[in-house]
Amino acid sequence: MSSNVGLSTPRGSGTSGYVQRNLSSLRPRDTFAPYPTSELKHRQRQPNAEILEHDRLRQIEVQVFDLRDKLEDEGIDEDEIEEQTEALRRKLLNHADGDEAGGEGGGGDRGKRGLKVHQVHELAKAKIEESERLRKALGIRDDYEEGSHWKRGEERLRDGLAAEAKRDDGGARKERY
Repeated sequence: MSSNVGLSTPRGSGTSGYVQRNLSSLRPRDTFAPYPTSELKHRQRQPNAEILEHDRLRQIEVQVFDLRDKLEDEGIDEDEIEEQTEALRRKLLNHADGDEAGGEGGGGDRGKRGLKVHQVHELAKAKIEESERLRKALGIRDDYEEGSHWKRGEERLRDGLAAEAKRDDGGARKERY
């Protein structure tokens, strides 16, 4: 044994004399707030516009490549293949740009159902659009802050207590012990 810890001798105690730490004892915690209140607000994950644009262009190029592969299998002349693929590329780019400019009315909106789990940015964009549609449908203002109803109630209560205290002070002052 060292440092006067444990039994002076394990003889007759029915133990080996090995000393262990008491893992069941709880140390007192600090008395500060368990979580920061500023971080309680839910912030929607914003999609990366560059990644969304890259995926959109990649889908267009996949369709162009499929057409090129099909035309090459049919044995069409290289100049004709280039012409048809360029025409398809321009058509798809114009159509995709028209969907973006059209906003929610575009036919290219797949929603969240057509997306895979690994398409994080597309899912985030779809979730933001869905939240925006829901907010408009329920008539919720753009500047609405979650929990603001409770804050207004607390302010009214505080104002009422202050007014009541002012009325009490305005009348006959009572001595308080």
